Amino acid sequence: RRPPDGDEEAEVGWQEKLFSQFEVDLYQNESACQTPLDRQYREEILKLEKAGGRKNYRIFTYTDHDRFTNLEEHCQKVTDSDCEMPSYLAERMANVRRRRQDRKPIEASCLKSKIITWEPSEEFIKNNHVINTPVQTMYIMGDLGPYGKLGQKEYERVLCTIKVDGSGVITVKPDFTGTEGAYWTELDGQKRELWKYTIENASVQVQQEEEEREQRVFRDLYGRHREYLSGLVGSEFEMTLPSTLRLFVNGEVVSAQGYEYDNLYVHFFLELPNHWSSPAFQQLSGVTQTCATKTVGWDNVAYFCYPFTLEMFFSQADESDSLPQWPVLYFEVLSLDFWQRYRVEGYGSLVLPASPGLHVLTIPTWRPVELGTVAEMRRFFVGGSPELEDMTYVRIPTTFKGERLSRFGFRTKTTGNVTLRLHCLQQSKAFLETSALRHRMQSVLDRLGGFSQQSSVYNVLEAFQRARRRMQEARESLPQDLISTSA
Repeated sequence: RRPPDGDEEAEVGWQEKLFSQFEVDLYQNESACQTPLDRQYREEILKLEKAGGRKNYRIFTYTDHDRFTNLEEHCQKVTDSDCEMPSYLAERMANVRRRRQDRKPIEASCLKSKIITWEPSEEFIKNNHVINTPVQTMYIMGDLGPYGKLGQKEYERVLCTIKVDGSGVITVKPDFTGTEGAYWTELDGQKRELWKYTIENASVQVQQEEEEREQRVFRDLYGRHREYLSGLVGSEFEMTLPSTLRLFVNGEVVSAQGYEYDNLYVHFFLELPNHWSSPAFQQLSGVTQTCATKTVGWDNVAYFCYPFTLEMFFSQADESDSLPQWPVLYFEVLSLDFWQRYRVEGYGSLVLPASPGLHVLTIPTWRPVELGTVAEMRRFFVGGSPELEDMTYVRIPTTFKGERLSRFGFRTKTTGNVTLRLHCLQQSKAFLETSALRHRMQSVLDRLGGFSQQSSVYNVLEAFQRARRRMQEARESLPQDLISTSA
């Protein structure tokens, strides 16, 4: 027991009640006890007085059942502004005491007949739009008044708040005192007294045997959960061959911006190169909904948020050293007005990313144009515009078999751009192989590992071929006697 005018140290347990001087003076009056809890506190205070009085002076607590806990939760604010207006959710949360509910065993054992409410009413939404996780709260308080005048409400300050929710998560605010020093609180008034305090975790450390037993329980729990997940997946999970790669793409057409007309929609399809295939049920094309634009900054943006899923297989029987071609996603942006006039706003293409993970890509588009004002007038009044007969002409058409593709005389105009979000996932049995075995097998994934540098390799090869052709042309143009002399 420390002297009243010196430092005070108290060890507080969970939901342990330490009475303040104000409560001692209040509950000694029998007429102030109105509830069973007040009468229980009165009996405990009388027993403490007979036993020699309290051992604490300035440090006391408010438990989960005290009136202070209700008032403190109801009066909490998000900011320290005096003009703060609470939102609808804050008002609803202030009126909800998140406490543990004693459920009947019959209600807990029976299954709910309606797991999903398909047509929720407005009142149902209001009542259920509130976090209702059971929480128990405890406040460790400090009476910072001058000695001899303890028990005055204006000198009470919250030193620490401890909350435990239904999931077993313990929240201590402020946290246990670390290396930064003691916490401090300042009183208002003429003296402006500064009080310092520390918070330490005095709980008994767990024994090694109990910790090992807890780890065994966790391992058993995780093992059962793994078996449960395996039962949900089943034994029909298809595994690919070492030379086969499965590619999943969960994509989203996010937005389109910078186009001339409103009410946009996007038509897209996927082209599979050689050695690529897809399941029979897989849809390789799609059309988004028609979306009106909104002004964002200097551009008119149409937010589609249209999801799509693609699944593809890559398999190559021969062990050639050629780099594989990756699937290409072609799309065109069109507009549709009130008079059902549609116009092509732009074409674009996208090579699917070779690396797994999240990719957010913005693709610029263009559209073909004709010379003169007649075409633009027809586009404005009647609708319709020059279109590509084969959309793969955006890159290299699939029907093209020559060496050079000339676009001389083909006039285009730059339009807006389309933003796509792609989540790519790759699966192959070769990922499970060791590095030495992969090196010996020279599987397709070893070549796919360098696909991220495919563009740079292609550029080097093309530059080498151009230099070689120039050297051959220069050699052919030289006189034969000069060639023989240099040789």
